[in-house]
Amino acid sequence: AVDESELLTVPDGWKEPAFTREDNPRGLLEESSFATLFPKYREAYLKECWPLVQKALSEHFVNATLDLIEGSMTVTTTKKTFDPYIIIRARDLIKLLARSVPFEQAVRILQDDVACDIIKIGSLVRKRESFIKRRGRLLGPKGSTLKALELLTNCYIMVQGNTVSALGPFSGLKEVRKVVLDTMKNIHPIYNIKTLMIKRELSKDPELRTQNWERFLPKFKRKNLKKRKEPKKKNVKKEYTPFPPPQPESQIDKELASGEYFLKESQKKRKRVEEMKAKQAEAVRKRQEERNKAFIPPKEKPVVKAKKASTEKKIDIAAIKEKVKNAKKKKLGALPMEEVKLKMAEDEKKKKKK
Repeated sequence: AVDESELLTVPDGWKEPAFTREDNPRGLLEESSFATLFPKYREAYLKECWPLVQKALSEHFVNATLDLIEGSMTVTTTKKTFDPYIIIRARDLIKLLARSVPFEQAVRILQDDVACDIIKIGSLVRKRESFIKRRGRLLGPKGSTLKALELLTNCYIMVQGNTVSALGPFSGLKEVRKVVLDTMKNIHPIYNIKTLMIKRELSKDPELRTQNWERFLPKFKRKNLKKRKEPKKKNVKKEYTPFPPPQPESQIDKELASGEYFLKESQKKRKRVEEMKAKQAEAVRKRQEERNKAFIPPKEKPVVKAKKASTEKKIDIAAIKEKVKNAKKKKLGALPMEEVKLKMAEDEKKKKKK
């Protein structure tokens, strides 16, 4: 009887056996090849380290050629190649070399337990200024954030131009991709680093490995930033209608509606004068009200009469008598001469007895 949970989990330190010639003795049927371009500034470095690249690939029976005229690197299989997946690893090797990853790190991709991931970040942010700022945030001050991420994920990370190249185990690459994409979405990498640190500590405990870690992980709330000031005049879009707007009324139409059109010229003039006089009278009235405001007295506060203090005070005779008695008991000033002489005589007697 074997526990099912043990069958589902991979034992610690377990490694898949290496692929050997015995697994594929007849080799490959067809020749496969991959090529990639590299930028001009990488030419000098690639020219210097290319013999090492050829030596590393020749161990797996893969040919590598460097074309400096076209600016390309090509890898091809040979008749002796027995591992069908090695050409994919060789393709990743030349891709990493083109993306400014040093040869010492890039050659690790030929190992079975190492994978790579090239994350394109150039098209994730619209503004160039925001992109540069967020990419710098991923690096951190003097590369401290990137170094912390490398230690937590066990991956080598290289930020170059519009791409981020990562090299390491599959679980670490998954975390690196999440952190990089979140950083480009304006989520600071420190939040993900904190979560990774907690996960690393929890994974050390054998009891907590099979449990849900949701209750241990921190939950970061987004801060509501101040909303932008709304404009005073808002342009409200009217509902779309296929019909044109109604034609505005002319002055003649307005006069016809009110009946003013049929009045004589003298009557129209008299009406205009009356309207003007009414307006002037209204203006004079308002002006007079404003002037009269200065003559209106302000409201005074009601006067509160002060209460007369009672002159008669109750005298406690018993308390005064008690004070006098206590004062008599107290001895004021120096002791009289007789008492001083008696005290001195007593002190001398005590000395003689001793």
